[in-house]
Amino acid sequence: MIARLHVVTDDEILAREDFLDHGLGILENGVGNVALHLRGPRTSGRALYNLALELKGMALDAGGALVVNDRVDLVLALDLSGAHLGQRSIPPVVARQLLGPQRLLGLSVHGAEEGKEGLEGEVDFFLAGTVFPSPSHPHGISGGLARIREVKNVTQGPVLAIGGVTQERVQEVLGAGAYGVAVKGGIWNTEDPIGSALGYLVELERGQAELEKGVGR
Repeated sequence: MIARLHVVTDDEILAREDFLDHGLGILENGVGNVALHLRGPRTSGRALYNLALELKGMALDAGGALVVNDRVDLVLALDLSGAHLGQRSIPPVVARQLLGPQRLLGLSVHGAEEGKEGLEGEVDFFLAGTVFPSPSHPHGISGGLARIREVKNVTQGPVLAIGGVTQERVQEVLGAGAYGVAVKGGIWNTEDPIGSALGYLVELERGQAELEKGVGR
């Protein structure tokens, strides 16, 4: 099962002294509904390996997923949940051949054409963005809710919204067809990352319940 909340990191977040404590807490309290992405394009392979090694046990115990961005080699070396690719990564079809059929494979996309590429690689989930303006992409063009629908129309796997998705916007993106959300700043740039992650999980559960209620009417 694909987690509905994907917690994304960057180099600065991975370098924080309290990252491991918060990462372990997020996985522990996520009760299987969290995928933690180790994303550090400028972080050394050894550092990523050591972080993943520390987090792997909790991910397994809690039923969550530990995903490494771009580094398929680390996923294989540590037998982790899976990998996530960007548009500058190796092609999804190549990654799938390396990972095999059982591990998760995600792909970040910005539109329909990039989404179609994921079908060839048997991608399990897609992060579609940027949906709303966000501090990490201040000059990027946000696609709004239409981006979710565009990607969803050409893909088969779950589509998660990324980019400026606050807790207050969770129900909005779910209503547009998103399976879940991927978040960085809304969790890590708060005083309580673990509590913020739990807040997103509550909103995801509430939003899904509202959607199901609407279908049942």
